[in-house]
Amino acid sequence: MPRFEYKVVPAPRKGEKVKGARTPTDRFALSLTQLMNDLGRDGWEYLRAETLPCEERVGFTGKTTTFQNLLIFRRVEATEAGPERLPPDLPAFFRPERPPEPSELAASLSARRVEAEAGLRAPPVRAPEGQAPAIGPARGGLAAE
Repeated sequence: MPRFEYKVVPAPRKGEKVKGARTPTDRFALSLTQLMNDLGRDGWEYLRAETLPCEERVGFTGKTTTFQNLLIFRRVEATEAGPERLPPDLPAFFRPERPPEPSELAASLSARRVEAEAGLRAPPVRAPEGQAPAIGPARGGLAAE
């Protein structure tokens, strides 16, 4: 499953004056388009806009609540959490094993298939679809003895 990093930027408050953009709506749309295209070039995907409350000081003792318009972007992390990103003092049993290479995986599957056909190893028992596999009799609990 991919891991994401997020970026939150303030939405533009006013449009930029540009030749051809005559109305305030056109100017605002153009500045928003430029912001989104700049972040898109860096791999950021636009998610949504949010309006969130922000408590600010007024004078020495007063407080007021304003609302901030924010744009939220995300992108897939550049590197997944691999062994190089784990803390160096992490015990070995918490460190993930190296995933098998496709050729190793294919060799392992073909070896299992040969063993199963030769009768050296019983094939794995699978439960019917939609049912949990049986794991044996229950031990302990509230059963009458």
